[in-house]
Amino acid sequence: MSAETSRVRTDAWLWAVRVYKTRSAATTACRAGHVRVNGDRAKAAQPIGPGDEVRIRIAGFDRTLVVRQTIVKRVGAPAAALAYEDLTPPPPPRESIAFVPIRDRGAGRPTKRERRDIDKLRGFGPE
Repeated sequence: MSAETSRVRTDAWLWAVRVYKTRSAATTACRAGHVRVNGDRAKAAQPIGPGDEVRIRIAGFDRTLVVRQTIVKRVGAPAAALAYEDLTPPPPPRESIAFVPIRDRGAGRPTKRERRDIDKLRGFGPE
C-alpha cells in the first residue's frame, strides 16, 4: 500500500501539511467542530484520502483544501503545499470591508447622539 493511496487520520494530516502548528491543536479544532470532511463534521481519527474536501475554520475564515496525497509525517512547506489543492476564495478587498468605528478605551457607553451617528455610518439609521 503506497503513501498516496492510503488513508490517514484527519488531525495527523492537518498537522503534517502545516495547517496547525501542533497535532493537539488539530485535534482540538476537530473536537470543536471547526473541521469538516466532505461537508460532515470530522472527528480527529476520521480517515481521509485523496480527493476528499476538507474545510477548516481558522480565525473566523474558512479554508477549503482538497487532499492530493496523504502524508503522516510533518514535511517542509514546499512539500506540504504539494499534498493539497487550496480552493479557498480570495479575501474581499479592503475597500469592501465595513468600517468599524473605534471608541477610546474608558470612554464609556456611547450617548444617544453618538449611537445615531454610528448607525448612520453603518447604513442603518434614517437618512
